[in-house]
Amino acid sequence: MKKDNHVHILFRYGVITMLILLFSGMIGYKLFSTTVIDATHWNEKARRQLEKVDTILPERGDILSDKGELLATNLRYYTVRIDFRCDNFKQNQYLASIDALADSMGKHFPIRTRDEWRKRLEKPLKMEKAKRPRAWPLVGNISFLDLQKIKSFPFFNIGNPNKTGMTVESVLRRSNPYGAMARRSVGGVGQTRECKEVHGIYGLEKADRKSLDSLLYGKPGLSKKIALTKDIVNWTDVPPTPGYNVRTTIDIQLQDIVENELNRVLDSCSADWGCAVLMDVKTGDIKAISNLERSKNGNGYIEALNYAVVGFEPGSVVKPISMMIALEDGLVDNLEEVIPIGQSWAYAGGRPITDSHYNGTLRVREVIEQSSNIGMARIITRGYDKNPKGFVERLRSIGFLEPMHTGIAGETTPYFNPEPARIDLSRMCYGYASQIPPIYTLSIYNAIANGGRYVRPRLVKGLRTESFDSVMPVSYIRDRICSEENARKMQYMLKQVVWGERGTGRSLKNDKVALAGKTGTCYSVDPETRQYNTARKRLAFCGFFPADDPQYSCIVLTFYPKRNMFGAASTSGQVMKNIAVKMYSRGLLGNSSDYTQGATGISRAQLYGSTSPTRHKSVRQAAGIHSESHPAAPRKMPEGTVPSVLGLGLREAVVALEKEGYDVKFHGTGYVRQQIPAHGTRLPRGKEVTLALVP
Repeated sequence: MKKDNHVHILFRYGVITMLILLFSGMIGYKLFSTTVIDATHWNEKARRQLEKVDTILPERGDILSDKGELLATNLRYYTVRIDFRCDNFKQNQYLASIDALADSMGKHFPIRTRDEWRKRLEKPLKMEKAKRPRAWPLVGNISFLDLQKIKSFPFFNIGNPNKTGMTVESVLRRSNPYGAMARRSVGGVGQTRECKEVHGIYGLEKADRKSLDSLLYGKPGLSKKIALTKDIVNWTDVPPTPGYNVRTTIDIQLQDIVENELNRVLDSCSADWGCAVLMDVKTGDIKAISNLERSKNGNGYIEALNYAVVGFEPGSVVKPISMMIALEDGLVDNLEEVIPIGQSWAYAGGRPITDSHYNGTLRVREVIEQSSNIGMARIITRGYDKNPKGFVERLRSIGFLEPMHTGIAGETTPYFNPEPARIDLSRMCYGYASQIPPIYTLSIYNAIANGGRYVRPRLVKGLRTESFDSVMPVSYIRDRICSEENARKMQYMLKQVVWGERGTGRSLKNDKVALAGKTGTCYSVDPETRQYNTARKRLAFCGFFPADDPQYSCIVLTFYPKRNMFGAASTSGQVMKNIAVKMYSRGLLGNSSDYTQGATGISRAQLYGSTSPTRHKSVRQAAGIHSESHPAAPRKMPEGTVPSVLGLGLREAVVALEKEGYDVKFHGTGYVRQQIPAHGTRLPRGKEVTLALVP
């Protein structure tokens, strides 16, 4: 028996020894095959791996406001997961901490209640151990601070991921800290069809793909494999270059005002969409731009297509452009010249041109004020009746048809028929038979406000990196498109639209900021019938403020209002008025004076270059100005007596009285017409003075 057992043991050892020898032989053969027979193949494969070059994506640059606030930046977001099958997972400790953990999650991540979090945290442990998830999502899309907060929660504060099962995934995403503010203009990013690189898809992020987008994108780096003692690792051969930070002209405070005032009026009149652009007169900096359209679910307004750079038939806001050309070309030189108007005017065999209200005659200066189609057509056809194409070429000569390169993606140029007929000429000059983006219309008004200098609108102000900071200089489309004298005449006519007795924008008068501008109404084409639909109006107001010392130009469009307000002044004009008054109330217009219906604006002597009392009187009456008197400075009184502030604006009166130590109360608006107690009254410092103001 012992002998048989011994034989069996030896046999087993023999079999094991043979197997070991067999496997050793196979290993030896494989080693020989790899290092000798197939050495060329493996060396080639290793060479290909070591020569392989990978692209390292650069970090996209930030988009900043004019003061450096972040409008678009790269933020890293985190997703927290739990591996319930990791080797050292502390299940008992997890169960003991689940109540406290659910309480912390419910408090800091209220997407679920405390009880809902508890049920969710318990659910994976109810599965069989072999089927428990290895990457169970706890919470996603959280910030770094939220991640650190989670790591301080019960159970997760153990810190050892092998015991808690916590794993963290991160991804870099483009973020807009100010939400939807100027979103269409700032833009968005995404992967292109050609490759997985992230580039701009609209707005500033996309603008000028060959320049601005590439500057934001930066330069990719290169990495390759290198062989170390124990491993082959990635090695950065050429480091990536981060993109430039782009500094825009957007002012956050002004952007907030523009968006809120546009939204308020759109909601009041239930319009389909609206657009507003606010620009600095001297520099062409676009300080605010908003495009809002009704949400598809009918719940308020959201950021929309950038209508500021889309071509529309402009309506009557184009008339000042035509009038400026008429002044420059000498088609009119006397603003008192009388133009025959009448019921209608047939020209070139087309449908007779009509006005919205009847006038037998109008002076040249009243054509803009009362928005006369007939008057404008009669003036322009004086010079271009035999050469309609010459009018288009005239617009081209001032740079109006050239690309502006504002930095806004999707920018289009104005369209006029390059071979217009005579009837086209008569329509183009007052806002039909053409397609003009609002930003182009605004640019001409801005030039008028700027004394004739045609500054280029821009949304990009400079580029910045850690070691580089540049400021792009102000540029001009044309150094001048009209003389200073004609610019003053145009400023006067545009102010009369608001301040004239029959101005189409006279409802916009206010005693805070004097507006100058032009209303415009244009019927839109019905997409089904391809005919003008008189109900679907596109209402515009374009102008500048303060009228006497222009600082900002502005254009507003409102499309298809359905209730309460249906006119260009009461919709788009009201938006501009609200913006100007809000800026005034926040002290953003400098030391602007108080304005009344009697404000003179540009002096008649400046306008005409003449001292003729008769001519001055006619213009003064047309402007509704009944007195040439101006408020005087506060008269000095003996110390301890109330100074006279009669005739002063509210701000000047308050400053004068407070300087003497008096408290001030007032009622009404405009200029001081009464003060209690009267000037010269002895009154101790700290007492109250009441002012009565009248427009």
